[in-house]
Amino acid sequence: MYTIQTNASGTRCMEISEENLQTIEKYALFQHLIDSNGIVDESVLEKLKLNIRSLITSEEGNNKELLDLCIDVIYHNNMKAFGLHQLILLYIRWEKEKNQDDEEGGQKEE
Repeated sequence: MYTIQTNASGTRCMEISEENLQTIEKYALFQHLIDSNGIVDESVLEKLKLNIRSLITSEEGNNKELLDLCIDVIYHNNMKAFGLHQLILLYIRWEKEKNQDDEEGGQKEE
């Protein structure tokens, strides 16, 4: 479980699970999300919400992981642009750590 700060003053936080990060990875939710200016604002959060909503409606079957991500993170009362920026930074760190672990695991097997 990871914790991100969701406002600049640090008075609000949110728990992010490993499953949430895996869902973001599985559906490539952050890919092409941010414009070339690199600014994460409320319009970026709205774009993410629309992308997820579209995935849920277009996909047949069980969307439990996407729905859990929506309930636990994306549509959480504390999620604003600042929180999304922190979530993106957490995701980047998580990806790097995962890739390092994979590389180290591959070297040990040789």
